[in-house]
Amino acid sequence: MAVSLLPSLYSLRLHTETNLGSHSSTLLLFNPHARPNRTRTQSTIIVFSSKTSGNVPVSEEAKKELLEKYGLNPDEFLSEPSLKTRRRKGQKSRGKDKELPQEEPKPTRTTHKLLQVLGGKARRMKLLSPKGMDVRPMMEVVKGAAFDILQAAGGCPAALRPGRWLDLYSGTGSVGIEAISRGCSEVHFVEMDPWVVTNVLRPNLEWTGFLDASVIHTVRVEKFLERSDKFVGENAPFDYISITPPYTQVDYGVLMDQISNSALIGEDTFVVVEYALRTDMLDSCGNLVKITDRRFGRTHLAIYGPQWAQKKKKSEK
Repeated sequence: MAVSLLPSLYSLRLHTETNLGSHSSTLLLFNPHARPNRTRTQSTIIVFSSKTSGNVPVSEEAKKELLEKYGLNPDEFLSEPSLKTRRRKGQKSRGKDKELPQEEPKPTRTTHKLLQVLGGKARRMKLLSPKGMDVRPMMEVVKGAAFDILQAAGGCPAALRPGRWLDLYSGTGSVGIEAISRGCSEVHFVEMDPWVVTNVLRPNLEWTGFLDASVIHTVRVEKFLERSDKFVGENAPFDYISITPPYTQVDYGVLMDQISNSALIGEDTFVVVEYALRTDMLDSCGNLVKITDRRFGRTHLAIYGPQWAQKKKKSEK
């Protein structure tokens, strides 16, 4: 064993060698409690060498005795961090290098004028609609056919019978606006998207001059149907109800059952339903019967009404 003194070094080195081949191992130990003085002093470097005649490594006890001999705590030098601790440190270091992915900003919603009023006082007036597929307005060919059927079934082919209209899933408001233009005295619009109400529906009502004849409910249709007495009061039932939901987001069986059992439908109410291909629709809606069921490509249009409207429609053929 050799002990030598060198200046400005604060380390303890254990050097072990074996006579089997050229294998050697070195353990470099640092004392975290050792601090240099402001004046230049000498520190101790300890080199421990051992040679064995066989493949026998230096025991832990021998290392502890050596460290204790020089006043050092063996636990501070011989203990290794656990595997769990090493993994945790590695995860932290990797986490610092990785930056969290930033969410892409949502595209700005804009509008264009592709719709128009087909008949009545506001005929040919352009209406706003959102760009993209956020809102899917009723196609003009479907809307035109629906109003032609309603006018004929009501006994007045030139216009709608005067009354009140409930426009569920109104979106742009094109169906309800068409109803006011053709003779309805009041329309209730139910649309859950505040952006659509502010930037599309209300501007369309102001542009056509129908805002005073309109009531806007910014609420989900399901909630409106559950609490229709609160939203409508004693003014139910309606003379007309249009239902133009997003096809894939509603259960038509549940929706139609909710409407059939509500106070919104009366004996003389007409119900217009737009639905997708391969959707099963009942032949009746409450006490109303199906007057027509027509197909327009992937879109179907069903209209329910009172018994007298169905008889009148058949007699006119």
